[in-house]
Amino acid sequence: MSAEETPQIQFDAAGLIPAIVQDAASGEVLMMAWMNEESLQLTIERGETVFWSRSRQELWRKGATSGNTQTVRSIALDCDGDTILVQVDAAGPACHTGARNCFFTPIETNPS
Repeated sequence: MSAEETPQIQFDAAGLIPAIVQDAASGEVLMMAWMNEESLQLTIERGETVFWSRSRQELWRKGATSGNTQTVRSIALDCDGDTILVQVDAAGPACHTGARNCFFTPIETNPS
């Protein structure tokens, strides 16, 4: 199925949708990045994650320079149609810092 054949996808006003990337085997959330219609279509066609860089205003394939590619195992749309979950087999760290995932900075909370 192509992105064009999935009309329930709700891209935002900028033509983007958040994509949560999860390790298919462990369930660990690895990263969040943005996709536009073209990057989603390329991800579907190639079987590797491709995202849209808001800062550079260009497509980028995860691992193109680092080798830390992500092979897509499944793609699912959330119930509101405004977030994508991409389950992958990761060839290395997801974070540009070298960390396995991008979620390593704790925020203190005050439990009630």
